[in-house]
Amino acid sequence: MSRLESYIRRMQAQRDFLNAVAPAVRRLPGHILEIGLGNGRTYDHLRQLFPDRAIFAYDFAVIAHPACVPPPDRLFLGDARDTLLRSARSMGGLAALVHSDLGGNDPDEIVANAAWLGSRIDALLAPGGVVIVNQALSVPGWRRLAPPPGIDPQRYFGYCAGESSLARADSSEQHQAGNEAGHVRH
Repeated sequence: MSRLESYIRRMQAQRDFLNAVAPAVRRLPGHILEIGLGNGRTYDHLRQLFPDRAIFAYDFAVIAHPACVPPPDRLFLGDARDTLLRSARSMGGLAALVHSDLGGNDPDEIVANAAWLGSRIDALLAPGGVVIVNQALSVPGWRRLAPPPGIDPQRYFGYCAGESSLARADSSEQHQAGNEAGHVRH
């Protein structure tokens, strides 16, 4: 598979997972977080899915298309390990949905991020909140969500924090995230 084909499959998996969880997320109170703003395509998609929600974005620097840059009070610049901790004090609430696509092209970086990312997200996640991420994470109390039809279960990952109707609906199709941590597919 060419890198272009792999990229397209990753983006389709990302979009399809976000679209699949959107109805359940709309029923949950809380913010939307985009970890890894990049060029802003996913941020723009999240704005369409959740037009009435505060969406906060994180990245080292702004490289997004000008139309896809969050307002300054919803943009956290710097190392996500630090900005995720700092943002908890300034967001004014917890997240109903967190999307992360950090290190999307670097398998070693993706694995390294898994070591710290889950605990940082968990500190910001509302009970029943949903996490859609490009790497397997192992966080106590999170349940793995089955991917939408046609998505390779190792391509993109979904989790639900604690008990919720979303987690219970997928309980028969869950996989253990701990067994998959470190397995990266591009």
